[in-house]
Amino acid sequence: MSQPQKGICAEPNLHGLFLMFNVEEGKEAIIREKLAIMLEIFEHYDEEHYEGMVSGVIAVGSNYWMELFPGILPKQLAPFPDFSEYDRSAPVVPFDLFIQIRADRADICHAIGIEVCALLESDVELVEQVKGFRFLDGRDLTGFVDAADNPRGMKKFDVAIVGDEDPEFTGGSYIHVQRYQHNLEKWNRLPVVEQEQIMGRTKAENMPFSTHNQAPFSHAKKITMQNAQGQPIELLCQSMPYGDMKVQGLYFIACAKSPQPFTDRLRNRIVADENGDYDKLLDFTTAETGGAFFAPSINFIKQQAKR
Repeated sequence: MSQPQKGICAEPNLHGLFLMFNVEEGKEAIIREKLAIMLEIFEHYDEEHYEGMVSGVIAVGSNYWMELFPGILPKQLAPFPDFSEYDRSAPVVPFDLFIQIRADRADICHAIGIEVCALLESDVELVEQVKGFRFLDGRDLTGFVDAADNPRGMKKFDVAIVGDEDPEFTGGSYIHVQRYQHNLEKWNRLPVVEQEQIMGRTKAENMPFSTHNQAPFSHAKKITMQNAQGQPIELLCQSMPYGDMKVQGLYFIACAKSPQPFTDRLRNRIVADENGDYDKLLDFTTAETGGAFFAPSINFIKQQAKR
């Protein structure tokens, strides 16, 4: 299998930097070369600061893929799914490039970010930059452990990395990104018992409620799905909290070997079922962006740089 980018299945870090770029028209050839150079930047910092657990991800927007790599397309690459119902929505804000930088040191994320932006500066517009951080013992700013049911160990690769089903793109990953802004003032007015009912697990101990005891509108209920064979539909989430003293939220990143698990989960959360139940957590957090990307293998990026 082609080598996946390290950041896709990396262990959680203390710090992250997330960069969104749009590329100027006619710059495709130079961008293909610069993406390969960017891999070298990640590798250099990883070797120089191995204790920092450095990793990076380069992902190309679904809307920009055919401009950057004409004639070769991941089989399932599709635009970000557009769902809305009443005041619940998943806005689509496409970007050409998504760069994820993570490490256990904020200064290293910053240093890599400076080099990445300097490398791309003459050919792109930096549209968004968000700094993420680990909060307490891996919790979201709501106070609950984030992605508590994430796959672990080698299972991450089974869930997140494209295999032989798409031979040209083995080692790649479909990535969906949303920036959520929380209404923590409203959330924190709820008694803990109501927060736990909405999340479907205990707050302090991070213990899931039994399926029988989960409310039909709980977050846990709405993100737990099975396929036709009764197997769980899984995602690898690499999300991180972000914010300052005024704005707080979650920078949500989902990685999978197919875009379908994310699409199914998002629909399940937003669109109410026959009983009118949707993910009640959406009453307290709002998605402000949404983009679909593909993170090709290291081999693919290096090969395409030579075109």
